Amino acid sequence: MNKRTGAIGTAAITRSWTQRFTFGLMIAFAFGLMLVGKPDSVLVSHVRMMTIDLAAPVINAVSQPIDAARETVGDVSDYLQLKAENEALRRQNETLIEWQRVARELQAENAGLRDLLHFQPSPRASFISAPVVSDTSSSFLRSLIVLAGKRAGVEKGQAAVTGAGLAGRVLEVGEKSARILLITDISARVPVVAERSRDQAVLAGRNSGLPELLYLPRDSDLKVGDRIVTSGQGGVFPAGLPVGEVTSVAGGRVEVRPFVDFSRLEMLRIIDFNLPGILKQDLGVDTTQVLEPWASGEDER
Repeated sequence: MNKRTGAIGTAAITRSWTQRFTFGLMIAFAFGLMLVGKPDSVLVSHVRMMTIDLAAPVINAVSQPIDAARETVGDVSDYLQLKAENEALRRQNETLIEWQRVARELQAENAGLRDLLHFQPSPRASFISAPVVSDTSSSFLRSLIVLAGKRAGVEKGQAAVTGAGLAGRVLEVGEKSARILLITDISARVPVVAERSRDQAVLAGRNSGLPELLYLPRDSDLKVGDRIVTSGQGGVFPAGLPVGEVTSVAGGRVEVRPFVDFSRLEMLRIIDFNLPGILKQDLGVDTTQVLEPWASGEDER
């Protein structure tokens, strides 16, 4: 009986300690979870850094072959690309050498032909750049005023051009300014030629509409898109100045859209090609007083 009572007491004591230990273990586990769940936990940070310290050498050892393989692949790719570029440059160099040889042959042939024909080269052109200060266009006139005149070497008949092509010619000259007659003016006439068909004609301005081509040959082969350039006839403009593009060939009328955008002209290049054109002849008209007011803001030089 006593033994049974003692066994029961021992079991009760053991159960009591087990319950207390389990309760304490659960509290500790919950506290641990709270520590682990905190992002800024010192313990978590310490454990994390220990793990990283242990894993870093392994990661580095594993990544080195991968990085080396990646660099090798990149080097091979760069080598193949450089090889292809080198081959392309070699072919281009061979082509340029061939063109240089052809150019030298043509240069020598051209020099020989010039000697045979006693060819006289055209005099070198000179130019000045002048700002557009006023648009004097109206329903009956298409012209501009530029701030450059006799003092700058501007003369009647000189060409006025932009980077796009021919804009007009000098019509009147003052001491410090000049008036430019545009190729769209109804009185403007420019001898031209089509680059493709070599049909010669005269470009005539129409004020309100696009300029048209006059005096075309009967068998003209002009087509929409053909480029029109100056022909050099008449000695006013040299041959080859870009003028415009054919936009319409219908009803016996050929219209040309000028390359120059006249609505955005700010600067013009006034070029003296030293050609003996009839427009350079002095007609005895003094335009200095007419144009002088446009240059009144410029100081005496």
